[in-house]
Amino acid sequence: MKKHYPAGLPSFLISILGLLFFQGSVLQIPVGTTGQSTVDTTRWAFPCDQKTIERYTAYRTPKPLVIDGKLDEEIWAKIPRSPRFVDLVTAEPTIHDTRAAVCWDQENLYIGFWVEEPQITGKLTKQNDPIYTDNDVEVFIAGKDTYYEFEINALGTRYEVFFVWQEAYEKGGFGADPVFALTNPNVRKFNGVGFKKHPRGLRIGSWDFRFPGLQTAVSIDGTLNDNRDRDRRWTVELAFPWKGMDWLAKADHRALPPKNNDQWRIDFSRFNTYKEAAPSTDHGGWAWNSHRVWDSHVPECFPIITFSGKAL
Repeated sequence: MKKHYPAGLPSFLISILGLLFFQGSVLQIPVGTTGQSTVDTTRWAFPCDQKTIERYTAYRTPKPLVIDGKLDEEIWAKIPRSPRFVDLVTAEPTIHDTRAAVCWDQENLYIGFWVEEPQITGKLTKQNDPIYTDNDVEVFIAGKDTYYEFEINALGTRYEVFFVWQEAYEKGGFGADPVFALTNPNVRKFNGVGFKKHPRGLRIGSWDFRFPGLQTAVSIDGTLNDNRDRDRRWTVELAFPWKGMDWLAKADHRALPPKNNDQWRIDFSRFNTYKEAAPSTDHGGWAWNSHRVWDSHVPECFPIITFSGKAL
């Protein structure tokens, strides 16, 4: 949109008006771990609608969870679940119900998924097989200069990558760790999927990273890879130890475990090999928070998780 000023105004006044116009265009976005907002000095440059980013409160669990995939501990019945996942691109309703929930204690971040699926399948069995081409659920955990990607299919096969924004790679000291060193054949540059104009530019990804102490489990209510009957759902239970998040927390010195009211950006999604028939615009990727683009790698579009010290 062009800006028009009345003729004859002094040049210094025009400059002041232009500055005021720019300042009125900046947006406030939640950042960091304190629950406060800071002024972003650029206009909103991301595909998602900033006003519709989901928010969730994660409560403490009074005792450690047994990671068996069944989600039958009392805490999973008490804490709120996410809304039903929506299409990653359009935010439209999806044909099957998918929800997630989060809780935590001093040792771990716990995440549960409930995945309705009438024909449960899984093919890939090796660590870091491209299970995003299988039916899977995914978690992305963002730090200030980094984010971690985790995927799991119905067979319990894991896929893990750790990403560092290239402009933060050297100052963050990542090159000194063999897991992130550019000489490592499993470390390479990455420019997103459908959103290749991220303001922060390229990322450096390590497919050699393994989350320390991670516990995962899947439980199936049905018959895996047998389409002669109708299945109900599969559930996923995850425990990410806080002590394994040092690289995520390093840049802004965020507390591990988090303090009361600390905020993190965490994404939750599901990808399917099938799509709803036309005229549906099902993209085969569903998420707690729509990114409005075929790309999960946009931390600014992740739901905002506030950690409460209240135990349920």
